[in-house]
Amino acid sequence: MPVLECAVHWAVPADEAHMRDLLDGGERERYERFMRAEDKARFVTGRFLARTVLAEATGLAPRDIRFTTDCPHCGGAHGKPRLPGSDLDFSLSHSAERVVLVLTDGPEVGVDVEQESDRDVDRLGEMVLSAPERDVLMALPPDQRKRGFHAYWCRKEALLKATGHGLAAPMTAIHVSGPDEPAEVLSWDDDKAVSPVRLADLTPGPGYAAALAVLTARPLKITETPIG
Repeated sequence: MPVLECAVHWAVPADEAHMRDLLDGGERERYERFMRAEDKARFVTGRFLARTVLAEATGLAPRDIRFTTDCPHCGGAHGKPRLPGSDLDFSLSHSAERVVLVLTDGPEVGVDVEQESDRDVDRLGEMVLSAPERDVLMALPPDQRKRGFHAYWCRKEALLKATGHGLAAPMTAIHVSGPDEPAEVLSWDDDKAVSPVRLADLTPGPGYAAALAVLTARPLKITETPIG
């Protein structure tokens, strides 16, 4: 079975004039609605990254690239950005000082990055983790539980971005491998479940967790650009 190439591009948020110049009208309105400078920077960096990467992949000019955000399940305008008329699929995520884009040719893809924070892991675990996952998490040394929780979180977020379900599907119905094991879906007990799926952890740097999910049975070849 041929491998599927996944190109992962990392960036640090910035907000510069040449980046804003590529926003379309709707995106500029959304950009202006953000109150905090850091939110503006993460948004414009994501769209700039998507346009420049897709321009290189398609031969289009970056400013000629327009996205649709139709939800594949309800038809609303809250879906992930897509490039109409292209077989390329991509997914964006950002957290704190990380913006990431993953690009594939064909299968649906999702990506998630999270800064590890002092969330209430026990409380959130009840909403995010399956019972076996909570057992694995609580068996970790206390100083490793924050890292473990965010690994679980990113894997599931990436999967639900790939399927397009987002928060409409319960995370607790998904059982993925432990944070110190290769990422994979072990079971998914819900009518929204899909198969096959490939999961993989990424390398966002210290203090962050990140993962991608692709709706394919093909083995993945992942290439990550440096963070910069």
